Amino acid sequence: MANLFFYYSSMNAGKSTTLLQASFNYRERGMQTLLLTVSFDDRFGEGKIASRIGLEAPALLFDAKTDMTALILGELEKGKVDCVLLDEAQFLTKNQVWQLSDIADKHKVPVLCYGIRTDFQGELFEGSKWLLAWADKLNELKTICHCGRKAGMVLRVDENGDPVREGAQVEIGGNDRYVPVCRRHFKDAMGQ
Repeated sequence: MANLFFYYSSMNAGKSTTLLQASFNYRERGMQTLLLTVSFDDRFGEGKIASRIGLEAPALLFDAKTDMTALILGELEKGKVDCVLLDEAQFLTKNQVWQLSDIADKHKVPVLCYGIRTDFQGELFEGSKWLLAWADKLNELKTICHCGRKAGMVLRVDENGDPVREGAQVEIGGNDRYVPVCRRHFKDAMGQ
């Protein structure tokens, strides 16, 4: 039976690296993977999943309007898909998470989603919320805070490295804009 997986973490825990390694493992055994990533994150080029350590692979793009069922079934019609691997899963909608569960349940294709659990204000992203609720298997990928504790939160910082407390939930950026921290240091930075 195929499952819906959610691999979640804070920033800089190696989600994209882990996704690319999983894809490599499938392909090494002669299986075909379908890679998906969000359309508006083009920091490393459009239609590409890239890790901070230099690994990368081409991927199909999705946005909030993408019908995941139609997209994936369209790829299945073109040829065998043994596994779907989706980066930036926090940007999925509730309906898209449901559609991905159908891919696993009805079409027997494992779906591995990788994403950030919470935003810079400590709030769940929509996609993460529903993956936490509906995924068959949850896996936390860990990184560390500057103090050495597990970093389960993320701070958005400005150009001076000062915490940003307000703004849009989505602002694409990397190490220049986001810092993984433990809950204690998140509270301190947010004045809580």
